[in-house]
Amino acid sequence: MPESIMKTVTVSGKGQISIPQEIRKQLAVEKGSKLVIILKDKKLLICKASDISQSIEDSFEDVVRYSERSLEETWDNEEDEVWNRYLKT
Repeated sequence: MPESIMKTVTVSGKGQISIPQEIRKQLAVEKGSKLVIILKDKKLLICKASDISQSIEDSFEDVVRYSERSLEETWDNEEDEVWNRYLKT
């Protein structure tokens, strides 16, 4: 299980903060890295944009897999086969 790190940062007059080096290294955050900031229940969550993108893709993979299975059950049924035979004649 990853070790928790807690650091205190100071907000500049421009609203900027510096991410401590130890955290940047663990997350592989470098100059030019894109980050996403989420506010939820008065808490900030900062994530790498690439991690968020991958998480979304993974979530949709499950949805697509479920949808395909659900549609397969709907389309592959005896009633459809009856109609298909009827329409071919």
